[in-house]
Amino acid sequence: MEDLVLPDTESGSGFEPTRLRQFTIFLENRVGRLQHLVRALEHGPYDILTIAVEESADSALVRLICKDPDQCRDNLKADGFAYTESEVLAVELPLRVKLPLMAVTAALLTAEINIHYMYPLLQCPRGPALILYVEDPTLAAQLLVRKRFTLLGPSDFGGPDIGPTTIDPDLN
Repeated sequence: MEDLVLPDTESGSGFEPTRLRQFTIFLENRVGRLQHLVRALEHGPYDILTIAVEESADSALVRLICKDPDQCRDNLKADGFAYTESEVLAVELPLRVKLPLMAVTAALLTAEINIHYMYPLLQCPRGPALILYVEDPTLAAQLLVRKRFTLLGPSDFGGPDIGPTTIDPDLN
């Protein structure tokens, strides 16, 4: 069987590498705390690729993805930030369709994959993209690639290149 050649992104390198590492940082909701976090992370070689803030009366959850998650983690620890890590997917919005957001959500609905939350990716290689936190990232990645969506991984943002750029459609 002929291999399916995918775009020059990590979608072609398999499903594990297409996951990005997201940090969720707990901050007190007071003036200057977000600035302190951003200053701590932007002084290193681990660019912030995206950030989303969800606040309540006394606290805020800051979700962010950095180019170098290992160094980001080290810096968060060194500065005493409380955080958790999770795996997320980055999917490019298809510009070839009229309703790209609807196309992504409908594709995941076909497999009954729950989207817990999503937010925009600020630094994208080619066009608009979303960060998705879903209940089953492996199944979601397989489904999205099968439906010809482009997933982005660390090497798409200047990280280490991982794996080949083809997927055998029979393996899906």
